[in-house]
Amino acid sequence: MGKKELDWANIGFSYIKTDYRYVSNYKDGKWDDGEITTDANIVMSEDAGVLHYAQECFEGLKAYTTEDGKIVTFRPDLNAKRMVDSAARLEMPQFPEDRFIDAVEKVVKANQDWVPPFGSGATLYIRPVMFATGNVIGVKPADEYQFRIFVTPVGPYFKGGAKPIVVKISDFDRAAPHGTGNIKAGLNYAMSLHAIVTAHEEGFAENVYLDAATRTYIEETGGANIIFVDENGTLVVPKSHSDSILPSITRRSIVYVAENILGMKVEERYVKLEEVSSFKEMGLCGTAAVISPVGKINDHGKEICFASGMDEMGPTIKKLYETLTGIQMGKVEAPAGWIHEIK
Repeated sequence: MGKKELDWANIGFSYIKTDYRYVSNYKDGKWDDGEITTDANIVMSEDAGVLHYAQECFEGLKAYTTEDGKIVTFRPDLNAKRMVDSAARLEMPQFPEDRFIDAVEKVVKANQDWVPPFGSGATLYIRPVMFATGNVIGVKPADEYQFRIFVTPVGPYFKGGAKPIVVKISDFDRAAPHGTGNIKAGLNYAMSLHAIVTAHEEGFAENVYLDAATRTYIEETGGANIIFVDENGTLVVPKSHSDSILPSITRRSIVYVAENILGMKVEERYVKLEEVSSFKEMGLCGTAAVISPVGKINDHGKEICFASGMDEMGPTIKKLYETLTGIQMGKVEAPAGWIHEIK
């Protein structure tokens, strides 16, 4: 059929309905064989568990067209494993990791005409999601579920380049100690919506959440992990005292790139808010933007400004960004197992 006729360089970061999606249902203690379907609608009971007790988890990854014309995904095995962990924490049936990767292959291949061409700046966003469809009135896990993957082409997260953003220290908590902050569940994002709307109304791009127990340590933002670069060029990655930071695949990849490709020193440790002013660079990392540079933090009227400034990415974060995106696009040799070709 050939590529869809879209203005690839100017599509936004929003949902565009594509031709096919993958669906598998869990009933009577097992997953069915799954299928590719054209039906984008979901029909379920008004008593479905997801509507009442938020039994839902999801993932996000991308498919790219490389310079030599291949269609690839980036480390889908880690998304598969993280979804297994999320489902287990929410007492949902685990979708097998090998079937997850097979489903990603099937749905991307079925929608290959929607994969943006190399050099357009656009990618194909892949959204696996699992939710409770079984009837539940009492507070307990449902007994029926649906696993679904849909895809949508998205434009570059940054139009006109990755300009540094301004973030604020939030008065809200993202996750409770020993709660669900370390899994990718919709309920974690729902609780952040009021905080992010408030931040936007105040002129900030994102919230920086502190640990809920003491409110002295940096955790993450509403939708991304945080990285810093200190005055010695060391990559500093915040850890959580209560295991409430999402294990970002992008962050883990950045740490590997820094240590093993760029030869940087990396420290994964607890980071106090009071020491952030000593860092030279800051970034937010996640699937959508890879790394969003931060120019300054507003802490209740007090500004913490980074030496990298508000004009462009700091030099170290830029090097990390270019190396990781180079790997994803086939310009830089990838570590073994990172690039999964769709054939």
